[in-house]
Amino acid sequence: MVSTRRKDVPALFNTDRQLEHWIAGHRVGWLNWLFVGLSEIGTLGLVWLALALALALLHRRPAIVVAVLVTDGAANLITTVIKAIVGRPRPAVDRLGPAVSSPSFPSGHTSTSVACAVVLAAYAPRLRGPLYLLAALIALSRLYNGDHYPLDVAGGAVLGLATARLLLGAVRRRSHPGRRPG
Repeated sequence: MVSTRRKDVPALFNTDRQLEHWIAGHRVGWLNWLFVGLSEIGTLGLVWLALALALALLHRRPAIVVAVLVTDGAANLITTVIKAIVGRPRPAVDRLGPAVSSPSFPSGHTSTSVACAVVLAAYAPRLRGPLYLLAALIALSRLYNGDHYPLDVAGGAVLGLATARLLLGAVRRRSHPGRRPG
């Protein structure tokens, strides 16, 4: 007789949960304010829009703000749709910072941060390192604060990178209509 009851959660998800519990169990109290703050500035990509505005003013290129605004909106929209489809519950640990009620997969903070960092780095290559570091710290804050599982953050990073690459490719094709993408 074949049982229709699920006996085991796949090993990857077990490892995901164990790693999430390990991270939450190893918080360092004096760093809590930093990681809560990183999550706050990453909400809806606001830090990226502020950085885009600063760079646009500095370089006198308003296209930077438009590109980051479109990237942020696209990453947020795609993340919201995937969250609705997947519906993965958030981790069941004590969270730092405000409570979050949306599904867990993928991490929206991570997807918008990675996407916007990649787009900003295309406009300001010398800032690539600090931009990527900020995106990584915002992603890490989602784990540290207990808002996501590691696979949520990894999925958000992949989604953010794909979103940025597609949008940058579209901008290149539009600015060079006669050239083949390559």
